[in-house]
Amino acid sequence: MSGHSKWATTKHKKAVIDAKRGKLFAKLVKNVEVAARTGGGDPDGNPTLYDAITKAKKNSVPNDNIERARKRGAGEEAGGADWQTIMYEGYGPNGVAMMIECLTDNKNRAAMEVRTTMTRNGGQMADPGSVAYMFARKGVVIVPKNELSEDDVLEVVLESGAEEVNDLGESFEVVSEATDLVNVRSSLQAAGYDYDSAESSFLPSVNVPLDAEAAQKVFKLVDALEDCDDVQNIWANFDVSDEIMAELDAS
Repeated sequence: MSGHSKWATTKHKKAVIDAKRGKLFAKLVKNVEVAARTGGGDPDGNPTLYDAITKAKKNSVPNDNIERARKRGAGEEAGGADWQTIMYEGYGPNGVAMMIECLTDNKNRAAMEVRTTMTRNGGQMADPGSVAYMFARKGVVIVPKNELSEDDVLEVVLESGAEEVNDLGESFEVVSEATDLVNVRSSLQAAGYDYDSAESSFLPSVNVPLDAEAAQKVFKLVDALEDCDDVQNIWANFDVSDEIMAELDAS
């Protein structure tokens, strides 16, 4: 989930219940398989696969599962599905714009699942292009702070094409053009800095501020969409303040 980054970070830190972890594992394994199919099975020559494997490992997906997915995608092992990427657009409660990326082997099932989930949770589907113009595809690397300062990170990534470094509280978000993602990630690695994730993302140009009631409705919709097997990523243009996040966490 990528709406306002602070929410993404909070979500990232929340304890993941077993059912959710199972869904997360399945999505991360699917990412590995698709990346291997698209760009080849060698992580050293396929940066997307490298990042997909790294993310899966950082989320404790067993190495055997990762390797089997890589082999299926690369055609070294039978059993891979014909995954297709489909992007749906829509609006959540309070007019929040949403981009919903599905990775599916059945387009009709994915469309029905997304549409039903949106309708049941106060959202509505939108025509292709009616929401996408509010987002730009960017490279995003999340770097845990540890002992690092913003200047430490800036110094390393500016030369490699980073556009901005945002302080998310316990981590930094490094934003670049999607085409510079590998350069930024490589610069951090060369400097010996750990990172939580490096991936292509859709960032909104304008955010919609939400009060506590609206935030609860949007989070409910996001949770329901994330429970859909075919939904791989969700991007949205909402902004929830630290005070309202604290209020929701306490309730």
